Amino acid sequence: MVDKVKVDRRVIKTKKAIHQAFLTLFYTKNIESITINDIADLANVNRGTVYLHYSDKYDLLDHLIAEHIQNMIGFCNPDSGARMRDELTPLFEYLKANIAFFTAMFATHKAAVFRKHLTKVISVNMKNKLDRNLGTKTEISNELSAQFMTSAFIGMIEWWVEQGMPHSSEFMAIQLEKLFEKNEKILPGVLGPARKLYNS
Repeated sequence: MVDKVKVDRRVIKTKKAIHQAFLTLFYTKNIESITINDIADLANVNRGTVYLHYSDKYDLLDHLIAEHIQNMIGFCNPDSGARMRDELTPLFEYLKANIAFFTAMFATHKAAVFRKHLTKVISVNMKNKLDRNLGTKTEISNELSAQFMTSAFIGMIEWWVEQGMPHSSEFMAIQLEKLFEKNEKILPGVLGPARKLYNS
């Protein structure tokens, strides 16, 4: 059991080094220009170790994106009745704690792929939430409402990251809550039930 724990810790440490090396390269170079040797050298491991965990650099990128999006969803699974700000503050804290990843993902020439993944996950979960709470016969299409709120939410996150996170996590959560509340007047009965983002 002790040996297994040691192995698990080594694997976690190795994968963390690979992730950090990849993000460092990804932030400064196009992914097409990054090689497995580049990643291995920067992570101080051999290329075989990288291939042990990932089939190629694109697989590594997909794993990173999926892992962080899943973690973001986990941070937004509150108890019913929680205020939006209380749901979102931990999410913004997570973004701050993983600034290297999100800065790289939202870099101008790389944002499209990450935004596409993020938009898909958020909008699908948002639409499911709307369908459960409002049914499908609503004045405003649940699908369009989900896209509207998803775009606003991601836009807020992207701006915050690109600006170097100039405001606190709590401030951002409160501001986002107020913006959604303001828009409830435009989308009556839609945004209220949909406040609990990512609730799958």
